[in-house]
Amino acid sequence: MKISKLKSNPNNPRIIKDDKFQKLVKSIKEFPQMMDKRPIVCVTDTDGKLYPLGGNMRLKALQELNYKEIPENWVTLADEWSVEQRNEFVIKDNVGFGEWDWDDLANNWDSEKINEWGLDIPNWSKGSILNTMNEDDLDFTEEFDPIGTSKGYQRVVFIFDGPEEAESYLHSLHVKFQKRNMAWQVNMNTLST
Repeated sequence: MKISKLKSNPNNPRIIKDDKFQKLVKSIKEFPQMMDKRPIVCVTDTDGKLYPLGGNMRLKALQELNYKEIPENWVTLADEWSVEQRNEFVIKDNVGFGEWDWDDLANNWDSEKINEWGLDIPNWSKGSILNTMNEDDLDFTEEFDPIGTSKGYQRVVFIFDGPEEAESYLHSLHVKFQKRNMAWQVNMNTLST
């Protein structure tokens, strides 16, 4: 299929920033087989052109890569959908219903690779080096939403000048802690009042 048959959807409410777009371009360049499994969902307009409901950014990336033709199976049609179904799909296709399990990602995945693949990850660090957040990175007016509280553990953000200061402070509290790949995990039940 000639890629010129596809036109960007002028009513697409989703945008992609430069850095993210370059990651998408790289992703498709290095692993174009993904398009076989996640085609661009289009509708045919009165002018005979195909307008994406889902995959506008992938189309833009393919154009950036100077594709002139693409396999037919990289596009699927949804012409039978009503206008309401089309609009619903545009939103639902771009909503992230799930959440990332940051502990699993930190401990079982290569952070550099998943960052390369386009996932924005918090300030992960390697080994025992703590992240480089500072007070400017925090919004104290924002409501705090803890990540989890299972088995007596709770995540708390402390800002230190370095890993030595963090370790010294935690030792001074006489708390049990585990040095993990991305953070210090403190058992709040062991804190003395």
